[in-house]
Amino acid sequence: MEKKSEKYECYVLVHNIAKRHNVGTLARSATAFGVAEIILVGRRDFNAFGSHGSTSHLKFRHFHSLSLARSFLKEKDCDICGVEITDNAMAVNEHPFRKSTAFLLGNEGTGLSAKECEICDFFVYIPQYGGGTASLNVTVAASIVLHHYGESIAEERKLRKETNANGFFNESGKDEAPSNLLDGLFAS
Repeated sequence: MEKKSEKYECYVLVHNIAKRHNVGTLARSATAFGVAEIILVGRRDFNAFGSHGSTSHLKFRHFHSLSLARSFLKEKDCDICGVEITDNAMAVNEHPFRKSTAFLLGNEGTGLSAKECEICDFFVYIPQYGGGTASLNVTVAASIVLHHYGESIAEERKLRKETNANGFFNESGKDEAPSNLLDGLFAS
Protein backbone atom coordinates (compact mmCIF):
# COMPACT_ATOMS: atom_id res chain seq x y z
CA MET A 1 0.00 0.00 0.00
CA GLU A 2 1.41 3.38 -0.99
CA LYS A 3 1.71 5.95 1.77
CA LYS A 4 -0.43 8.99 1.12
CA SER A 5 1.41 12.23 1.82
CA GLU A 6 -0.60 15.28 2.69
CA LYS A 7 0.69 18.55 1.39
CA TYR A 8 -0.82 21.60 2.95
CA GLU A 9 -0.82 24.70 0.80
CA CYS A 10 -1.47 28.26 1.80
CA TYR A 11 -3.05 30.98 -0.32
CA VAL A 12 -3.77 34.66 0.19
CA LEU A 13 -6.92 36.12 -1.35
CA VAL A 14 -6.62 39.81 -2.21
CA HIS A 15 -9.91 41.62 -2.80
CA ASN A 16 -10.89 45.19 -2.08
CA ILE A 17 -7.49 46.25 -0.71
CA ALA A 18 -7.56 50.05 -0.74
CA LYS A 19 -3.82 50.73 -0.83
CA ARG A 20 -2.38 48.90 -3.84
CA HIS A 21 1.19 49.14 -2.49
CA ASN A 22 0.10 46.86 0.36
CA VAL A 23 -0.11 44.00 -2.15
CA GLY A 24 3.63 44.31 -2.85
CA THR A 25 4.43 44.23 0.86
CA LEU A 26 2.00 41.34 1.29
CA ALA A 27 3.90 39.45 -1.44
CA ARG A 28 7.08 39.81 0.59
CA SER A 29 5.45 38.23 3.66
CA ALA A 30 3.78 35.57 1.51
CA THR A 31 7.15 34.56 0.10
CA ALA A 32 8.71 34.42 3.57
CA PHE A 33 5.95 32.15 4.90
CA GLY A 34 5.70 29.77 1.92
CA VAL A 35 2.42 30.88 0.36
CA ALA A 36 1.68 28.87 -2.79
CA GLU A 37 -0.16 31.68 -4.61
CA ILE A 38 -1.61 35.12 -4.15
CA ILE A 39 -5.06 35.20 -5.66
CA LEU A 40 -6.14 38.60 -6.93
CA VAL A 41 -9.89 39.10 -7.24
CA GLY A 42 -11.31 41.99 -9.24
CA ARG A 43 -8.49 44.40 -9.96
CA ARG A 44 -5.44 42.71 -11.40
CA ASP A 45 -2.95 45.55 -10.98
CA PHE A 46 -0.94 46.34 -7.89
CA ASN A 47 2.13 48.30 -6.88
CA ALA A 48 5.11 46.00 -6.29
CA PHE A 49 6.74 48.59 -4.02
CA GLY A 50 7.68 46.89 -0.78
CA SER A 51 8.03 43.44 -2.31
CA HIS A 52 11.84 43.71 -2.55
CA GLY A 53 11.87 41.31 -5.50
CA SER A 54 9.69 38.66 -3.87
CA THR A 55 7.06 38.84 -6.62
CA SER A 56 9.40 36.88 -8.89
CA HIS A 57 9.35 33.98 -6.39
CA LEU A 58 5.58 33.83 -6.03
CA LYS A 59 2.71 32.71 -8.24
CA PHE A 60 -0.19 35.07 -8.87
CA ARG A 61 -3.61 34.06 -10.17
CA HIS A 62 -6.48 36.37 -11.11
CA PHE A 63 -10.25 35.88 -10.93
CA HIS A 64 -12.95 38.35 -11.87
CA SER A 65 -15.20 37.41 -8.94
CA LEU A 66 -15.10 36.02 -5.42
CA SER A 67 -17.31 33.09 -6.48
CA LEU A 68 -14.81 32.04 -9.18
CA ALA A 69 -11.94 32.28 -6.69
CA ARG A 70 -13.94 30.24 -4.17
CA SER A 71 -14.66 27.53 -6.77
CA PHE A 72 -10.96 27.27 -7.62
CA LEU A 73 -10.02 26.91 -3.94
CA LYS A 74 -12.76 24.35 -3.24
CA GLU A 75 -11.49 22.24 -6.16
CA LYS A 76 -8.19 22.14 -4.26
CA ASP A 77 -10.02 21.06 -1.05
CA CYS A 78 -9.01 24.32 0.57
CA ASP A 79 -10.67 26.10 3.49
CA ILE A 80 -11.23 29.83 3.19
CA CYS A 81 -10.42 31.66 6.40
CA GLY A 82 -11.54 35.23 6.91
CA VAL A 83 -9.30 37.34 9.12
CA GLU A 84 -11.86 39.43 10.95
CA ILE A 85 -13.14 40.13 14.43
CA THR A 86 -16.52 38.35 14.45
CA ASP A 87 -18.61 36.68 17.14
CA ASN A 88 -17.61 33.20 15.93
CA ALA A 89 -13.94 33.94 15.13
CA MET A 90 -11.27 31.82 16.81
CA ALA A 91 -8.01 33.24 18.07
CA VAL A 92 -5.30 32.64 15.46
CA ASN A 93 -2.94 31.37 18.17
CA GLU A 94 -5.35 28.46 18.80
CA HIS A 95 -4.24 27.13 15.38
CA PRO A 96 -7.65 26.06 14.01
CA PHE A 97 -6.16 25.04 10.64
CA ARG A 98 -6.65 21.42 9.53
CA LYS A 99 -5.82 21.50 5.83
CA SER A 100 -4.84 23.79 2.98
CA THR A 101 -6.14 27.26 3.73
CA ALA A 102 -6.69 30.52 1.87
CA PHE A 103 -6.68 33.68 3.94
CA LEU A 104 -8.98 36.57 3.06
CA LEU A 105 -8.00 39.79 4.77
CA GLY A 106 -10.29 42.78 5.03
CA ASN A 107 -10.04 46.24 3.60
CA GLU A 108 -7.77 48.53 5.61
CA GLY A 109 -10.65 50.80 6.60
CA THR A 110 -13.80 48.70 6.59
CA GLY A 111 -12.70 45.10 7.15
CA LEU A 112 -14.40 42.23 5.33
CA SER A 113 -17.62 43.01 3.48
CA ALA A 114 -20.75 40.88 3.88
CA LYS A 115 -20.07 39.40 0.40
CA GLU A 116 -16.52 38.46 1.43
CA CYS A 117 -17.72 36.92 4.70
CA GLU A 118 -20.16 34.72 2.75
CA ILE A 119 -17.36 32.80 1.02
CA CYS A 120 -15.45 32.10 4.26
CA ASP A 121 -15.58 28.70 5.96
CA PHE A 122 -14.40 30.11 9.28
CA PHE A 123 -12.81 33.19 10.82
CA VAL A 124 -9.79 33.98 12.94
CA TYR A 125 -8.83 37.10 14.79
CA ILE A 126 -5.52 38.30 16.16
CA PRO A 127 -5.62 38.73 19.94
CA GLN A 128 -4.38 42.14 21.00
CA TYR A 129 -3.09 43.00 24.44
CA GLY A 130 -2.82 46.77 24.27
CA GLY A 131 -5.45 49.44 23.93
CA GLY A 132 -6.07 52.16 21.43
CA THR A 133 -6.86 50.31 18.19
CA ALA A 134 -8.98 47.39 17.06
CA SER A 135 -7.16 46.83 13.80
CA LEU A 136 -3.71 46.29 12.35
CA ASN A 137 -2.29 47.18 8.95
CA VAL A 138 -3.36 44.49 6.47
CA THR A 139 0.23 43.42 5.77
CA VAL A 140 1.07 43.18 9.47
CA ALA A 141 -2.08 41.12 10.09
CA ALA A 142 -1.23 38.85 7.15
CA SER A 143 2.28 38.23 8.48
CA ILE A 144 0.96 37.25 11.90
CA VAL A 145 -1.69 34.91 10.48
CA LEU A 146 0.68 33.31 7.96
CA HIS A 147 3.24 32.68 10.70
CA HIS A 148 0.63 30.95 12.86
CA TYR A 149 -0.56 28.85 9.92
CA GLY A 150 3.00 27.70 9.20
CA GLU A 151 3.58 26.96 12.87
CA SER A 152 0.33 24.99 13.07
CA ILE A 153 1.18 22.83 10.06
CA ALA A 154 4.70 22.19 11.37
CA GLU A 155 3.21 21.04 14.71
CA GLU A 156 0.75 18.76 12.90
CA ARG A 157 3.53 17.14 10.86
CA LYS A 158 5.67 16.66 13.96
CA LEU A 159 2.81 15.02 15.87
CA ARG A 160 2.05 12.75 12.92
CA LYS A 161 5.69 11.64 12.72
CA GLU A 162 5.84 11.00 16.48
CA THR A 163 2.57 9.07 16.40
CA ASN A 164 3.76 6.95 13.47
CA ALA A 165 7.13 6.34 15.15
CA ASN A 166 5.43 5.13 18.32
CA GLY A 167 3.52 2.55 16.30
CA PHE A 168 0.08 4.05 16.90
CA PHE A 169 -0.56 4.24 13.18
CA ASN A 170 1.33 1.96 10.89
CA GLU A 171 1.32 3.67 7.49
CA SER A 172 3.92 1.37 5.95
CA GLY A 173 1.35 -1.28 5.05
CA LYS A 174 3.28 -3.92 7.02
CA ASP A 175 2.16 -5.44 10.29
CA GLU A 176 5.17 -4.25 12.21
CA ALA A 177 5.95 -1.05 14.03
CA PRO A 178 9.31 0.67 13.48
CA SER A 179 11.92 -0.99 15.68
CA ASN A 180 13.75 2.25 16.35
CA LEU A 181 12.17 5.60 17.16
CA LEU A 182 14.63 7.44 14.92
CA ASP A 183 13.91 5.09 12.02
CA GLY A 184 10.24 5.95 12.28
CA LEU A 185 10.87 9.67 12.46
CA PHE A 186 13.13 9.84 9.44
CA ALA A 187 11.73 7.09 7.22
CA SER A 188 10.56 8.31 3.85
